[in-house]
Amino acid sequence: MTGPESEGLQLRRAVCPGSFDPITNGHLDIIARASKLYDVVHVAVMINQSKKGLFTIDERIELIREVTAEYGNVQVESFHGLLVDFCKQRDIPAIVKGLRAVSDFDYELQMAQMNNGLTGVETLFVPTNPTYSFLSSSLVKEVATWGGDVSHLVPPVVLEALKKRLGKD
Repeated sequence: MTGPESEGLQLRRAVCPGSFDPITNGHLDIIARASKLYDVVHVAVMINQSKKGLFTIDERIELIREVTAEYGNVQVESFHGLLVDFCKQRDIPAIVKGLRAVSDFDYELQMAQMNNGLTGVETLFVPTNPTYSFLSSSLVKEVATWGGDVSHLVPPVVLEALKKRLGKD
C-alpha cells in the first residue's frame, strides 16, 4: 500500500448525505467542493421506506457515481438509520451540508448539534452557489413532470433519466 494511510497518516473523510432523488447541479456543486477539501468524500444516499422516490436507490447511486466519477475521491453508497452510525462505521468525522437559505440553517443547525452530541461528528456548512439557491430535487421533479425545461438544473445524464422515467422523450 502506498499513500497517506501506508505512512500512518489518517485520510481526511467527510460525508455528503441526502436523498438525491435526483441529484441536481446544486448537490453536485457541494460534492465537488467537498472533494477538494477532503481525501475521501462519501455520498450517502438516504433510504426512507416511507417515501416513494422517482428513482430507486440503486438508480440514484448509479447516477451519482456517473456524475462524480471525474473527482476520483467520491464513494457512493446507501444508508438506512442514523447518519452518525454511518459515520461511526466508516470513521468519518465530518458531515458536509449545503445551505440555500436561512430556513435551511435553522433546521440543519439542530441536526448538527444533535449529531455532535451523539457521537462528536462535526458538521460543516457550505453556502450554496447563488445560481442554485432555489434548487431542490422536489422542484426539479415537479417542473420536469409538467414538461418544463430543467436542463440547466441537472447533469445531462440525469436529464435523460428524468425524461425516460417521466415519458418525456
